[in-house]
Amino acid sequence: MPLFEYRCKKCSHVTTVLEKAGSKKKHVCEKCGSKETEKIFSTFAAQSGGGKAGSCPSGTCSLG
Repeated sequence: MPLFEYRCKKCSHVTTVLEKAGSKKKHVCEKCGSKETEKIFSTFAAQSGGGKAGSCPSGTCSLG
C-alpha cells in the first residue's frame, strides 16, 4: 500500500497515512483534531540495483 500525506487546513500539521490508492476515508489531524484535511503531493525516492551504469542485472537485456 502507498503512503499519502494530508495537511490540516487549520494548523498546517502534515500526517502520513498508509492506505489503499483511491481511498475515500476522511482523516483527522493528529495534532489538533480537525477534520479539515487535504491530500498533498509528497516526494518519493527510488533506489537502483547498484550495478554498473548501463548494465543489466539479469544479463539478458541489450544494454550491456
